[in-house]
Amino acid sequence: MPDPDAAEDVLQDVFYELTEAYRLTKPIERVASWLFTIARNKINDWYRRPKTLSLNQTSPAKTDGTDDSQLLTDWLVLAASGPEEALWRDTFLDALAEALAELPADQREIFVRHELEGQSFKTIAADLNVPVNTLLSRKHYAVLHLRGRLRDIYEELLND
Repeated sequence: MPDPDAAEDVLQDVFYELTEAYRLTKPIERVASWLFTIARNKINDWYRRPKTLSLNQTSPAKTDGTDDSQLLTDWLVLAASGPEEALWRDTFLDALAEALAELPADQREIFVRHELEGQSFKTIAADLNVPVNTLLSRKHYAVLHLRGRLRDIYEELLND
């Protein structure tokens, strides 16, 4: 990776995933291969991430699913430090949990597994025995619902 700080962040994310897997007693048969897969996914996520935050992004989601939740990601990045930001982040996460609960189970599952747990579409498709395009569609509808539902919080953030 071109940025040493980003490489360090990726490494920390990989080891966090490893400790979480063992903490939750998820059996990992081939640890080395699992670690390389997680690292590759985190590096891919880093390259997909926007280089600058765009709070005014209102473009529709791409059909390939690569940019569906950039807006949500931006919000979480902005809410990363300080007491006011922590309060806002807690409020946002509560609203996100409520909005996720409103989704149909299949849409909620794909959104949570891909965006919050960092699983790839390929992995999820194999686990659920569902085509990747179906998963992309489900995630697209979930993101549209979440954007609409969380728009007020986003507008409030912009007005502060």
